[in-house]
Amino acid sequence: MRYLVIETYVRGAEAVYARAAERGRMLPAGLAYIESWVEADTLDRCFQLMETDDPKLFDEWIANWSDVVEFEVVPVIDSSEAARRARTGGPPRRPA
Repeated sequence: MRYLVIETYVRGAEAVYARAAERGRMLPAGLAYIESWVEADTLDRCFQLMETDDPKLFDEWIANWSDVVEFEVVPVIDSSEAARRARTGGPPRRPA
């Protein structure tokens, strides 16, 4: 399954990029990085597309970064799958 990970840099981009340069992504086996984009104006948020069959692996990865980053992990599907699900009734709606 794919996930959109929204990272908010709580101690600034410098702290995040310094750690990444020193230690790498620190991904556990089974959690794959696909692509990322950073908010252009502020450099304080990153949007990463990742993939895993075991979402519990996010806990280990997040623990390596939680002092400098806040995380939101959102399961995502591509638009063709969303269209297929919408045609067949789709998932239950979120409460308002």
